[in-house]
Amino acid sequence: MSDESQQFAVLFPRIYGTYCRRWGPKEYRPSPEAAAILEHLADAGPLTVSEAAKHFERSQAATSELVERLRRRGLVDRIPDQRDQRRHLVWLTEDGRETTAAMRRVLDADRLDTAFQRLEPAQRRQLVAGMQALLSAAHP
Repeated sequence: MSDESQQFAVLFPRIYGTYCRRWGPKEYRPSPEAAAILEHLADAGPLTVSEAAKHFERSQAATSELVERLRRRGLVDRIPDQRDQRRHLVWLTEDGRETTAAMRRVLDADRLDTAFQRLEPAQRRQLVAGMQALLSAAHP
């Protein structure tokens, strides 16, 4: 490992720890299972409980129970399937979309912006360019 990559490897966890987004004391933080359902719904769109159970390789009963907990929290709702009125789909509510967006925010934007404002404009550009170069190098 080069000296620079070693230095980066040491700095990265410290940077992440400094700027990671933390959940507020009154914010609902989904369990890993609930987060997976919310993420999948956000990416795939509405689906039935059976489809979710099959996707996550869980029993229909366990998936239904999890969906019901999310429904009681106001994060998902059951909506009639337009193609087949006998079926109901699970879909994100507005609160569910907001919670999913919050889960996807890795960094604390305010803390990061405050730090960026303390840098010179040239340093900001160099930092962003360096991050872009590092990402590009991962996928030549």
